[in-house]
Amino acid sequence: MRVAVLGGGRSSEHEVSLASAASVAEGLAAGGHEVLAVEIARDGRWLHEGREVAMTAAGGLLGADVAFPALHGPFGEDGVVQGLLECLDVPYVGSDVASSALCMDKVRFKTVMGAAGLPQVEHRGVAEARWRAEPAAVRAELEALGLPVFVKPARLGSSVGIGKVTAADGLAAALDDAFAHDPLAIVEAASTGTEVECSVLGDEDARASVAGEIVLHSDFYDYEAKYEAGGMELVIPARISGAAAGEVARIAVEAFARGGCSGLARVDFFVEGERVLLNELNTMPGFTTTSVYAKLWEADGLTYPALVEELCAIALRRHARSRAHRH
Repeated sequence: MRVAVLGGGRSSEHEVSLASAASVAEGLAAGGHEVLAVEIARDGRWLHEGREVAMTAAGGLLGADVAFPALHGPFGEDGVVQGLLECLDVPYVGSDVASSALCMDKVRFKTVMGAAGLPQVEHRGVAEARWRAEPAAVRAELEALGLPVFVKPARLGSSVGIGKVTAADGLAAALDDAFAHDPLAIVEAASTGTEVECSVLGDEDARASVAGEIVLHSDFYDYEAKYEAGGMELVIPARISGAAAGEVARIAVEAFARGGCSGLARVDFFVEGERVLLNELNTMPGFTTTSVYAKLWEADGLTYPALVEELCAIALRRHARSRAHRH
């Protein structure tokens, strides 16, 4: 296959995305595929071999058979680039416009999952405009979550802008930090359970990987814990009961389907004994060879080159299926 691998992007996860894209490119090359590296600059320009990429509607992308958008965060993982690739009529790895947008928005995602009856940590969405206008009312609503709570931008990844609030007087500062990134924040009750992650692969036939346990060497799973050496340890398989592991896999696949996802996702949980709580779903998780998503599939016997090749094949099948319908 001739694969355009997209990396970089306009979000604060630009550097993480470049690392993911480099690994994807290496994996595809190892499988004998031709790689076209496309870097999306911080200002939004698309560059290939140092030159801006010309794009026209239905004109494809550099003659690629398929695109692999290894992009994280806004303007990459939220449906924006997926919409552009649809306009170019290029098959692409990962979820479509609607599913990408839904899963990027933690508040709306949790609303949909809650409507489906999937168990989750208690949470509240907080709009910046309402917080400024009615702080006392918002505080009263958030008191039901207890303390500590975690405050996050609703539509950002890699734990950027996240804060842990252990006393009521710390709430305003944590919300201000979140609002610096997004006018919508989510406030989540703390769980004392084991932090567990599960990878999902496929389309209408999605399957779940073995579950992995995140062991932190810091207070919580922030940006440094995710990306700095020694910040966390991944234990495979997770040290949970067989019944809980089965429930993790079941909910991961159901959340994937309920979100309308395709290709891949990493689904994050808290496991409190036999109680499994859904936390988040990432449609384009970190994708280096040492990232959790790939490591969980490696533990199940799927090598990195085989993984990226299967994702491209899924994208091509989905594109063909979509084009078989009249719009």
